[in-house]
Amino acid sequence: MGFIRLVARLVVLGLIIGVVAKIVPGVEVHGGFFTLLWLAVLFSVVNAILGPIFFLFGLPLVLLTFGLFLLVINAGLLAITAGLSSHLDIDGFWDALFAGLLISIFSWLAEMLLPLREHSKQRGVGSASENSASF
Repeated sequence: MGFIRLVARLVVLGLIIGVVAKIVPGVEVHGGFFTLLWLAVLFSVVNAILGPIFFLFGLPLVLLTFGLFLLVINAGLLAITAGLSSHLDIDGFWDALFAGLLISIFSWLAEMLLPLREHSKQRGVGSASENSASF
């Protein structure tokens, strides 16, 4: 992922966190744009490091609830982010759950509407890149 694309994704996530803080009464952000950008970076790091671990341990519940437990995992990651930063306050579990749900929905919408991800290119039949070994 290119640097510009990464920054764009973080800016969009920061704006989403700001919008969610305005919608959910129990979620409050203390600061402006750069605070939102910092929270986006922090949430991304927490999600990248702890997300797979939480998913692995919660996999049976994720399967039993047909994926709904992922909302609880996301709420937990958001609560950890709030615990690590003095700029984000979340009043309780239900506020974290609702905020996590909205962040997931808005992030999904942003991915659909904005070209922030690189899409894999289709290879032509018999092209040289198909004939080379890739591992």
